[in-house]
Amino acid sequence: MVGECSICLGPLTDTLAKTLSCNHMFHRTCIAELRKFGVNKACPLCRTALPPGPEKDFDEVTRRYMVIDRLVERGDATWSTLPSWAQIEFDAAIAGWRAAAEEGHAPAQRNLGCLYKTGDGVAQSDFESVKWFKMAANQGDVVAQYNIGCMIKDGRGTAQSDVEAARWYKMAAEQGLEIAQYSLAVLFERGRGVAQSYEEAAKWYERSANQGDELAQYNLGTLYEGGRGVARSDMEAARWYKRAAEQGELSAQFRLGLLYDEGRGVAQSYAKAMRWYKKSAEQGSAKAQYNLGLMYEQGQGVAPSDKEAAKWWQMAAEQGFAEAQCTLGIMFLYGHGVPQSDVEAVRWWRKAAEQGHAKAQIKLAGVHGVGRGVAQSHVEAGQWFEKAAQQGDSEAQYIVGNMYGRGCGFALNEEAAAQWVKRAAEQGHIDAQARRLNWERCLD
Repeated sequence: MVGECSICLGPLTDTLAKTLSCNHMFHRTCIAELRKFGVNKACPLCRTALPPGPEKDFDEVTRRYMVIDRLVERGDATWSTLPSWAQIEFDAAIAGWRAAAEEGHAPAQRNLGCLYKTGDGVAQSDFESVKWFKMAANQGDVVAQYNIGCMIKDGRGTAQSDVEAARWYKMAAEQGLEIAQYSLAVLFERGRGVAQSYEEAAKWYERSANQGDELAQYNLGTLYEGGRGVARSDMEAARWYKRAAEQGELSAQFRLGLLYDEGRGVAQSYAKAMRWYKKSAEQGSAKAQYNLGLMYEQGQGVAPSDKEAAKWWQMAAEQGFAEAQCTLGIMFLYGHGVPQSDVEAVRWWRKAAEQGHAKAQIKLAGVHGVGRGVAQSHVEAGQWFEKAAQQGDSEAQYIVGNMYGRGCGFALNEEAAAQWVKRAAEQGHIDAQARRLNWERCLD
């Protein structure tokens, strides 16, 4: 304790006290109240004018901070290697923010929270970040409310709680912060921290989308396309996808391209489908790259080109998109748009097959069976055929039945053969149905 506050007569401590230029000490909060209500903006003991309030201090040090922030943004320095003059300015800015924050200035508290969250120029600390965000949030600072929601959702610096995250998001959302409205909608859509509700998700997505948030626009489009929480409407889906797509949102660009491709909610147009697929593909969407390859292969909205098709399929395949990997393998097998290579065909089919792609598993089984691009192995062939069969592929089921019946790749097993042929026949496989019929006639 360092004395008594002459305003409220409460005890003073080092952390609570503010020393004025006249060396008299008071509670920081008491001085803040004097400024707030305009009561004698002078020391209550000697009438010396009060120093500038936290608002003026905040504005001044923020201008100093922005100079350093732009220096780092331009790449002329990093937060850990500031020139000496910049370090002095930065330290002064942080000290000013801290002084204002300790007097209860919410924007200064929020800014300190942001610095400690990222560790820009300070030792990164989720705990310190949460402390300052919560101070500002409790005063109604909308950005701090959103940020504390994010920290709680991720369990950073505090206990993880979707319920608490949703509470803070809602406070910020109700003040109109579009990113908080979007984040709250996501929780409602997924049923995290709140009762799952597509209707509530749609409501908050729409509020955010109307403010221009492209992710909210895209997600609202998916709700309209699927008829979740809103009346199903491809036209409304297209409208929202377009708004997001025009802002560069790659998933919206892909979905809008698909609607033009299929003529749903918009007039069918391969040219427009091509345009939006390409925008999305150029940003790295594997689905768009695959569909763009199909457009080039089939000459829809563009001159046909196996070379261009293979180029886009390879981009998608390299991102792990199984359908593109399987298709690229076929291109290598026949030398369409790429140099013919059985080895490359096998390589791409294996990648897709290992992801569970049934068609690629059948292709890989086939080359193992004949020894094309790999050493011949009926055992390997049988293993891949059976993987595809287990996924319900009727052709693979019929082949596996034959292999069990002949003891090729598997130990001879008539019972297993009959079961696999039966499963294929039940799916309408004509050869399997004929073979099953012959077995049944033998039993008559």
